Amino acid sequence: MRFNSKIAVAIAFTSCLGLHAQTAGSFAALKANYDGIKGDWQKMAEQMPEENYSFKPTPEMRTFGQLVAHVADVQAQLCSTVSGEKKAVNAASKTAKADLVAALKESSAICDAAFDSLTEASAGQPGAMGKSKLALLEFNFGHSNEEYGYGSVYLRLKGVVPPSSAGRGGRGR
Repeated sequence: MRFNSKIAVAIAFTSCLGLHAQTAGSFAALKANYDGIKGDWQKMAEQMPEENYSFKPTPEMRTFGQLVAHVADVQAQLCSTVSGEKKAVNAASKTAKADLVAALKESSAICDAAFDSLTEASAGQPGAMGKSKLALLEFNFGHSNEEYGYGSVYLRLKGVVPPSSAGRGGRGR
């Protein structure tokens, strides 16, 4: 099969038009989704008793504290790349609940600043890992959401109802 450069250019052009048309709506929807998972993570980190920050469901898994640190460090790395100010919260070096909760809040503030810095013109600009700035924020949301699912298991194993399940009537399951 021969490479057809006209088709490739047409596909690339059409893709760019689609990104431009969707960015304004995408910003608002992505920010709303991120705000939801950001709030759930903050509540989760605060709900877990300090003595359970060293809890591991299995020997191969991270402790709950390491999971919180991982999310905080990844958020800071990705979101600071978007806003153009490389920042780190160094959460992996922390073990105390108060320090990890603070690092998570700080990384969330870095992400809020990244969303605030994004415009239609800058959304498609290169960020890192071969992704645009908007794609980095989408990746961060997906990663935080996935890790929240893991964190929910830690809470449930310790008899704590995860924030996203609480208040749903019944026993919050």
